Amino acid sequence: MAELDAIDRAILRALQENARMTNAELAETVGLSPSACSRRHDMLEKAGVISGYHARLSHKAIDYKMMVIVHISLSGQFAKTLTEFEAAVKRCPNVLVCYLMSGEYDYILRVAAKDLEDYERIHRDWLSALPHVVKINSSFALREIIERPNVGL
Repeated sequence: MAELDAIDRAILRALQENARMTNAELAETVGLSPSACSRRHDMLEKAGVISGYHARLSHKAIDYKMMVIVHISLSGQFAKTLTEFEAAVKRCPNVLVCYLMSGEYDYILRVAAKDLEDYERIHRDWLSALPHVVKINSSFALREIIERPNVGL
């Protein structure tokens, strides 16, 4: 896809704010006809600029009151080691985010837990069982200051 123009960016900004708006509402918001807006929207989806739509849930409202930042070191960074770890961590339902890192730790995870007892279960049953893990360092978030689900355009 060619570089995003001002209208593409306006469409993306509007959808980041409210992905449930109708095409007619989106077209009015960005100043296009509904058919032109629909074509651009489809093009953004097909190009992979829009990768999906989802409902953003409040973790606290569904009883996940604890957020844990977990640093993980592996036994090495061989391709097979990384592949096996990544396949296994994707199966852990409480892992919200996992990043391969440079620096002291190999991975950083953001894990949701209901409470300390629940995190102990996650640590015992999931994190400690991940392949090739040699060190786990957990830090407990005291308060969320900001979480931006979207990038500024």
